[in-house]
Amino acid sequence: MVFHKFLKTSVLCMVLVTSINAYATHSIDSTKTEVTSIEKTIKTNQLLARLQAIKEMPKTNLTRGERKSLRTEIKDIKKEMKLNNGGVYLSVGAIIIIILLLILIL
Repeated sequence: MVFHKFLKTSVLCMVLVTSINAYATHSIDSTKTEVTSIEKTIKTNQLLARLQAIKEMPKTNLTRGERKSLRTEIKDIKKEMKLNNGGVYLSVGAIIIIILLLILIL
């Protein structure tokens, strides 16, 4: 019984801390995020244009080193596009909180 109360209080503390962190990160200036999203869109379009140019390039007359450098450039572009696209990521702490809340509810 004591462990159960300790678990509940620890979960509530973690939820409180994460909600404060979420509120602090949410209060960032919206104009700054709009500018960065526009910059990301421009950068993504440039990367896509470069990929298209590489795709349309005749590769039969390239040397082995040139083909290798194109492959590494394509890999780097794809990695950068993955970083720019973002997405929803959950931290380990958030996953633990979700699991604990599910356990407590069910």
